[in-house]
Amino acid sequence: MILVHGGAWAIPDYVVDEHLRGVEAAAAQGWQVLERGGSALDAVEAAVVAMEDDEAFDAGRGSFLNMDGRVQLDALIMDGATLRAGGVGCVEHIRNPVRAARKILSESPHVYFVGSGAERFAQEHGIDLCANEDLVIERELERLREAKKQAYLQMPDEFGPTRSSDTVGAVALDADGNVAAATSTGGTLNKAPGRVGDSSLIGCGCYADNRSAAVSTTGWGEPMMKLVLAKWTADRVENGMAPQEAAQQALFYLKSRLNGHGGIIILDARGRVGLTHNTPRMAWAMRRRQEKKNGVAA
Repeated sequence: MILVHGGAWAIPDYVVDEHLRGVEAAAAQGWQVLERGGSALDAVEAAVVAMEDDEAFDAGRGSFLNMDGRVQLDALIMDGATLRAGGVGCVEHIRNPVRAARKILSESPHVYFVGSGAERFAQEHGIDLCANEDLVIERELERLREAKKQAYLQMPDEFGPTRSSDTVGAVALDADGNVAAATSTGGTLNKAPGRVGDSSLIGCGCYADNRSAAVSTTGWGEPMMKLVLAKWTADRVENGMAPQEAAQQALFYLKSRLNGHGGIIILDARGRVGLTHNTPRMAWAMRRRQEKKNGVAA
């Protein structure tokens, strides 16, 4: 089984269809891996790569630009069977940061690499680098111009439920009963260079443990980081809470404690699902045997 999200915010009507197509295609990619007997880890990687390659989302090519007009990408992938994880932060020359994160998980004793060190590791392990310009599209150049006119994100509490956040993520359960999670993002529009949000931080925007659940979040990263929200949610499942209730509790906690906004997807080793958001919309899709669903509202 696989469940993916493509971001939680006020998705405008005119881009709903492309978001739905994107998450459905990503879920299909992940499901193909599982149908062939692949691991949950392989499935979430495949699903997230599909969304990193889709310019509709804030991941990979087409991501938001920082204050300097550059794309800086973050990603994390985690294996619920072993608790091994790989993460990258602030990479500027990797088309699919989740692939670099997977290389770290599989081939490094470390968990997290940033900036040029992450890019060096990726290149040494067979991942081609690209020019940052290859990740930039005209739509985002225009968004950045408008954001600068509005002094967007200069106030620390400015990010609300209507602000765009197309972070992508996936959680999966394979035939062996193992879960995995992955999250990837270009961060927030007009962010300060070097800023890292929750998406690539273990336990904040992504977490997986067979004893609890696989979790991926999307939304305003700073409050989620402060609450270590993905791990907080997984702990509730481990302590007996159903994933859907845990998802709802997590978003209530996020909003009531820090006025945070976003969405969350959860999948446990029993195949139970949690899915919710406190933004106007969240793009999501799910695939399992004889069932296929998607939507922009939980």
